[in-house]
This record gives sequence, C-alpha cells and structure tokens, in this order.
Amino acid sequence: MSRHNADLAEFLRVMRARVRPEDVGLPVAGHRRTPGLRRQEVAQSAAISVEWYTRLEQGRVGSPGTTVLDALAQALRLSESERHHLHLIARGEAPPSRHRPAPVGAALQELLCGMPLLPAYVVDFRFDVLARNEPAAALFGADFGSGDTGNVARMLFLVPRIREMQLDWTRIARETVGNLRANLARHRTDARLRALIDELRHRSEDFSAWWNDQTVQERANGTKRIRHPVGGELTICYTTLATLDDSAQYLIAVTPADAAAEQALRRIVASHAGALTGTARAVG
Repeated sequence: MSRHNADLAEFLRVMRARVRPEDVGLPVAGHRRTPGLRRQEVAQSAAISVEWYTRLEQGRVGSPGTTVLDALAQALRLSESERHHLHLIARGEAPPSRHRPAPVGAALQELLCGMPLLPAYVVDFRFDVLARNEPAAALFGADFGSGDTGNVARMLFLVPRIREMQLDWTRIARETVGNLRANLARHRTDARLRALIDELRHRSEDFSAWWNDQTVQERANGTKRIRHPVGGELTICYTTLATLDDSAQYLIAVTPADAAAEQALRRIVASHAGALTGTARAVG
C-alpha cells in the first residue's frame, strides 16, 4: 500500500468512527460492534458501492474523483477544513471552492474603520465592493462603492476618471482580467460573475481582447502609480488579504511606497475629511 493510499484510508476510518448514527438520522437499536458508522452506511449515504468503499478504506483504490470525495465529506459530516484535507490527501490538490455569501463581518468593519490614514476596502471574487473606509473614498472618489464604481473591474474599464488616474493602467487592467478568469475557474456556475464578464466584453474592447487571449494572472500585491487631483502623482502599494472562510472576501489595503507618497496620501485624506466636515456643518 502506498503512503498516499494509506493516509487516505486511515483518515476515512477515523472520520467514520467519529460520526454517531444519531448524528445522521439513523436509528440506534441494539449493540453496534463498530464505533461510529458502518461502512455500508457511509457508502449508502455517499451513493457508492460498499465494496468500493471498503477497498478505499483498505488502501486498495486509486484517487477518487472530486464528486465522490465531496459525497464522502458530506456523509462523514466533515468540516470545510477537513473536506479540504480530504481532497489534498486523496488527489494532491485543493477542492473546488464553495462560496457562501455573507455580509462583511464586524471584525473586518472594525479593521476598516481602524485605518484612518490608509485606504482599504473589501471585495468578493466578482470584485464587487462590499465595504470601504473614508480614505478609500478620498482616493477613488466619494461615490466609490456604488454605481459603476461599485465593482473594481467595472470602474477600471468603464469609468474614465479612474482610467485616467491609473498611470499604469494597462498592467493593472490586464492583471484584473487575469484575476477574473482565475476566479471564474473557481466559481464556474456563478451567474453574476459571468454577467459581469459578458458586460465588460461587450463594453470594453481592451477587456474583450485580453479575455480572448486567455490572460490568466493572480496577483495579491504590487505597486502602481496614480495621479490624484489633490495629491498629484504618487506611487502606492496594494496588498490583498483573504479571509479563511467560505465568503470569498478579500481586504485590499493601500499603503504609500515612499515618504513622498505618504505625505500625498495624508493630504488626500485630510482634504476629504475637511470636505465631509464642511458638508456636515452646512447640513447642520
């Protein structure tokens, strides 16, 4: 038995022994010699033959398909981390992503508010802006997070002022196309993501050309140059931090690349705060 098959067999046996019959709605009658579920109960729940499952637990079967592994994960009541581990030891690769939509959590909201000088915002795998702080609004505009600026890809390709402020627009735009293609591979059935891509292919010749050349790129951090009406030209860094749940949310933080950019960001944020204060006084 190979080490690969032995690890999978042991994991399945331990997970099966952990699940109580009542956990999966099975009646408990009389004495059960087997702790947890019986092999035939797991096989029946996963819609596979008991003979094949028995060989799997004995390390005498090759790598199961992703559909079978997900069926076993459900039958054995595995957590998402355990499902991920099952796929890794069985196939040597991570399982397809599962997206569970959720509002931006309180901790992420607090983190955004706790960054008074650094622009930051939260997006999902479609690049929809789910939340942003005031420095982000100072950098990208007061409407950032709504309308055409409610999606990072849409605003990059379809909002002229955003395109003009990006001095490295071509590189950043191609990265965005590559990221969208990579995200589509993970979320192939997501209708909203496909609708966004179709819209951008229809409305932007650049997007359509780069999508057709099969651009694939995933970049979580880097630098770019921008031109801002208050801060002038500055170089900023962007860093993407992913949540470790199934919400597929990402916090993107913008930091200055040098001392000059730090001063420029301070001017931008201060000007925006002053405008908000003036508006509040006028309303009051």
